[in-house]
Amino acid sequence: MTNGNENIDIAIVGGGVSGVYCAWRLKQKFPDKKIVVFEGSNHIGGRLLSVKPPGINNMVAELGGMRILENTQYRIVALIKKLNRQLAANKKIELYDFPVDEPQNIAYLRGFYLRLSYFTDQPDKVPYNLSFVERGIKLGGIIVNAIEQIVPGITSVDLSEEQRRDMAREAKFAGRPLYEQGFWNVLARIITGEAYELSVDAGGYNSTLTNWNAADAIPWYLSDFGISPEYKGFKKGFQQVPESVAMLFKDIGGEIRLWSKVDGFERIGDQFLLSVKGETIAAESLILAMPRRSLDLLAPNSPMLRGDKIQSLISSVTPRPLFKLFTTYTSPWWRAAGYTDAEGNFVPVESGRTVTDLPVRQTYYWPKDDGTPATEGPSMLMASYDDGTNVGFWDGLRPQRRQAWKKGLEVAEIINPFQGECNEEERQCNPWFQYQAPKPMVAEVARQLAKIHDLSYTPEVQNAAFRDWGDDPFGGGWNSWNIGVQSSEVIPKIVKPLDDCPLYICGEAYSNSQGWVEGALETADLVLEKFDICPL
Repeated sequence: MTNGNENIDIAIVGGGVSGVYCAWRLKQKFPDKKIVVFEGSNHIGGRLLSVKPPGINNMVAELGGMRILENTQYRIVALIKKLNRQLAANKKIELYDFPVDEPQNIAYLRGFYLRLSYFTDQPDKVPYNLSFVERGIKLGGIIVNAIEQIVPGITSVDLSEEQRRDMAREAKFAGRPLYEQGFWNVLARIITGEAYELSVDAGGYNSTLTNWNAADAIPWYLSDFGISPEYKGFKKGFQQVPESVAMLFKDIGGEIRLWSKVDGFERIGDQFLLSVKGETIAAESLILAMPRRSLDLLAPNSPMLRGDKIQSLISSVTPRPLFKLFTTYTSPWWRAAGYTDAEGNFVPVESGRTVTDLPVRQTYYWPKDDGTPATEGPSMLMASYDDGTNVGFWDGLRPQRRQAWKKGLEVAEIINPFQGECNEEERQCNPWFQYQAPKPMVAEVARQLAKIHDLSYTPEVQNAAFRDWGDDPFGGGWNSWNIGVQSSEVIPKIVKPLDDCPLYICGEAYSNSQGWVEGALETADLVLEKFDICPL
């Protein structure tokens, strides 16, 4: 018996990686069950958002997630292999080496123009008052050395990711469990304030070194920056992964409903009743594949999420703002910002990133879709990639946050968009223009780009697109564990928070790999285990 307009077996709310992955695996296991994914936006992928810049056929802008760590993230690697065995030759997922720090690239810090190589080759030029042991170390090395003092032995290359996590969770520092302390707090006991400032400024990120749970931050930092990371990008865009999963799910009878925001749900008898676009849909099982902010938005009309037990689990993490802005040009003008080496050879700036303490923070010289740098012709920058407090700099140059979702829109309408160069047909059909940037934002990023490249001006921007992941319904580009939380206890509880109820929660937010697709797959696998489905 049903109390809804429609009855389904398994409802999955959220069309990101964890949502469509759960749907696909469940449909394989239970082909006769009706499984439906409800997605509030007009596309699959969540915080994976790959768009083609107008007029540049050999590049893909990653407005969301952009890379994986191939040497440590086994779930996403296994998923890609599994997908490629089923995808047609022209739809296979292909990777390329994703460059980050190149020696010739710029670090514009405290008003000084440095090259990344200076940190090890010419440390006296680095304008920070570092101690003897802190000077002359490569980017990130100061933090890695500090971590080794906080948890001796944890930086050994022989350790697995799981072993590092176990060491950090069991560790004590200054007589207190590490999970009760903030990452910034423990770093401040080991390194000087100047070394901390340099690590934040030159590292390019604010929130990674801020005060989040030290027991989780330490192994996370070592995976991302410390122990020989091997980054891979996606030739056709990272969003191809969830889109491929969704396609295979639909091929075997699954259903995905876009523009279908779930406004709330309740539990009556043995059914969940979901409110979707004015209708009530009944489901036997419910999977919420959502980050914290999305759960918070759902809670006012979902009594179960307001219970003390579930609420304490949901609130165990904090969303972290993240912002990306892409700009395109007729040529890669930044190559001229290189230098002449000792042999008289000009070394251009052409790949990887430049870092600065200005609000743009990180600028990536975007590669072509085969991973090679653009040396001539139409080109693109990830002009700004910033997080944490720096995201607030753009607030005066963009529409007010959180208003679009209330109006049923994915992104806010831009009053004064930067129109750029393209024909009207492309403007109507290219998703890039759904995320076009405002004119004042483009003007400001152009000013800062000229500054960090030591130029009086930069060539005219052709087109520009941005995404602020602090906006609803995401609330942040990633999530971090709060101080005092024992994540190893929360993770197994939140995937099925109530013993006698088929309600499940998964996603990057409540994982060991926060900020990564790997974390979304990890918690999805934990949910699937409840249905007796083994990881890939």
